[in-house]
Amino acid sequence: MLIIFGASGDLTARKLIPALYNLYQEEHLPENFIVLGASRSDLTDKEFRNKVVHESKYLKERLKGKAEDFVNFFADRLFYEDLGKEYDSNYERLGKRISDLNTKFHTENNYIFYLSTPPRIYEVIAKNLSAQGLNDESEGSKRLIVEKPFGYSLATAKSLNKGLQQYFKESQIFRIDHYLGKETVQNLLVTRFSNSIFEPLWNRNYIHHVEITNAESVGVEKRGGYYDKSGALRDMFQNHLLQIVSLIVMEPPIGAAAEEIRNEKVKALKSLRIMNDPVTLSKNTIRGQYVSSVINGEKVKGYREEEGVDPDSTTETYAAIKFFVDNWRWKDVPFYVRTAKRMPTKVTEVVIHFKSPHHNIFKDNDVANKDNKLIIRIQPDEGILIKFGVKVPGQGFKVERANLDFYYSNLVETHVMEAYERLLLDAMQGDATLYARADEVEAAWEFVDPIIDYWKNGKEVSTYGYSAGVWGPSNADDLIDGLSMWRNPGANLADDPGFCVIS
Repeated sequence: MLIIFGASGDLTARKLIPALYNLYQEEHLPENFIVLGASRSDLTDKEFRNKVVHESKYLKERLKGKAEDFVNFFADRLFYEDLGKEYDSNYERLGKRISDLNTKFHTENNYIFYLSTPPRIYEVIAKNLSAQGLNDESEGSKRLIVEKPFGYSLATAKSLNKGLQQYFKESQIFRIDHYLGKETVQNLLVTRFSNSIFEPLWNRNYIHHVEITNAESVGVEKRGGYYDKSGALRDMFQNHLLQIVSLIVMEPPIGAAAEEIRNEKVKALKSLRIMNDPVTLSKNTIRGQYVSSVINGEKVKGYREEEGVDPDSTTETYAAIKFFVDNWRWKDVPFYVRTAKRMPTKVTEVVIHFKSPHHNIFKDNDVANKDNKLIIRIQPDEGILIKFGVKVPGQGFKVERANLDFYYSNLVETHVMEAYERLLLDAMQGDATLYARADEVEAAWEFVDPIIDYWKNGKEVSTYGYSAGVWGPSNADDLIDGLSMWRNPGANLADDPGFCVIS
């Protein structure tokens, strides 16, 4: 039984129920599987089913042409319980409903509690579940899934971990990061550890630098109030992007078991060189904020004009960080990671830049500036691209870069699971490989906290403006010292590129 707290909210209708429907359609769900929504909205079972299935705009296309019996069978496995005015209340009635449904549908006391609620009430819900004995695994499994943000700083993350661990064991807590559910993120592990053409080269002897870009073409939309207190570093870098970094940096695990992989990810995050002094932080970090522009003939608001945003805000919508990893494998190899809103295109990718050959006999052909690259595209058009040198037909040795590529879209016969499908199925099976552990979350915050503190309290810290629709502030390329510029996987769409200091 999957019990969703905050079931009347957007995430349930937009992501969770569609993911469960896909699992149902692909016959991945257990035979005795039901969902119980729980929140403060006054809904009946029928009203809840209509909201998230029959009348859902997120399922409309998927339900087209489906037999009524097929859809009804899925919808009839969804139930709802009104918690009243507060989440911090007696869960006796909820416990009774869970017990009744468990008996009726033979779910054998196996419960997953999904907290699709603000993090401030995670501990409250865990406490109230514990009071009803719903954390007790003497009969059946009990798992707790919590959404990001997991903490707002290192101190709050530690406090949250400690609060949850009072009521649930660490092995029962699943911290979900939907980025890790993407096939291409998981494929980082397979690319590295199952191919002898990559793993021997995956170190400082052959890799010049590593570049990760997460770009979104949209602005903050209706999340201005939340985003202004968070910013790009907390919203994307601390969780999603550092998770990707850990998969690139980690050493080969002993085996494919969840704890073996998670152990190596923690070691990887702990090996990131923490930047504490203002000089290093000033040199290796850039923050920016999009300003109004015209894209495709339409005027686009600047960040400070967005709903819920402080008109004098210096919150970053662009963050670029250069850092190093202190271990043998990555000694002196720079990592460049950036995340931003209002970019020319929506894209997330990892670029491994290999070193030029030690003895380069084609120096006159500018080969040195056309390094071999391994590009792992996480979204969209998920796939892998290798750039390598080939001879241009004709006289002499003119060298050009050619592409060798693979796209998941080519696997026509294969259904590629969406992130929430994969992660929910893993939780049902008790596989925590793609979920963050407490020490993993804390290690990420240890690296990010000093940057956030410097940006907030440091002297002469600038927020650079960039026109909506360009690849960030012009001086962002200065971060990649001696390497010319970032790899921008799309064209500029704005009429007014460049930057200006706005604070």
